[in-house]
Parts: sequence; structure tokens; C-alpha cells
Amino acid sequence: MTITISLHPDSINSLDLSPATTVIEKLLQEGAIASYEQQLRFDINYALEPSDPRELPEIPELRLWFIRLDTRYPWLPFLLDWKAGELARYAAMLVPHQFSTKEGIQYNPEALEIFLMHKIFILSDWLKQHSISGKSRLQSMAQLLGYELDDALFEIF
Repeated sequence: MTITISLHPDSINSLDLSPATTVIEKLLQEGAIASYEQQLRFDINYALEPSDPRELPEIPELRLWFIRLDTRYPWLPFLLDWKAGELARYAAMLVPHQFSTKEGIQYNPEALEIFLMHKIFILSDWLKQHSISGKSRLQSMAQLLGYELDDALFEIF
């Protein structure tokens, strides 16, 4: 069951998180957050001029909105629909990058590594709090972003 959060310019430009908080808080109140793993998508309605070549993650207002959202829900990657590209787009909103017509998105490698490890630590604790097994999930998330996490890492913390 896909859950879609629609974003419009008014919410984005005013940093109004209510389109997301309304949905996410309802999921949290239901008490079965694990059943919504990888079900969340964003429908971003932010019109650009036809001559504007930027991709959505290159728009400062949109990035700022996602930075604010990530501050409120740092564990949100758990809910994002990875198969639909939502994790990659979410990372693009938060990690410096460039677009290449031949190779697609090119993240700043150091920034992506910091982002990934930050999410690994946050999600590891959050998953434990919710009694959800996490190692394989976190390793899959890392693989999606181009990293391999050794089992030994999880023994450290």
C-alpha cells in the first residue's frame, strides 16, 4: 500500500511540514510503523520555467524543506519507497551533488558517506526502540547508495 505525500509551492516556500507531519504522525499513532516500511512517496508539484534546466533536488527552497523534514524525522528513510527511487531522491535533497547527463546523479563522495553513516546510526537506534531487526535493512540501504557495510561494524555499537 503506497502512501503519497503531496507537496505544493505554498508549503515548500513557507517551510510548512504539515503535509508530511499529518501523514507521518497518523502512522505513528497507529502503533504499527513497521508495516509501513518502504511505502512512502512524495508527489512534488513545484513548477519550473520551461527554460530552467534544474532538477528538483537543485532547488534551494525544496532542499530546505527536506532538511527541515529530516530534522523532524531523521529515521524517515525507513518509510521511503526505495524501489521507486525515493531514498535516492531524499539523499539528493540532503547531500551535495551534481547531475550528469551521461551518469545521472553524482553525489559528493565524502558528504554521501557522512549522510549514510549518520542515517545508519540513527536508524539502528530507532529500529531497536521499535523492536525491528535492523542489520540487513541498514546494509541494504547502504548498498543502494553504493556502500558495503561489514557485519563487524554492527558489533561495535
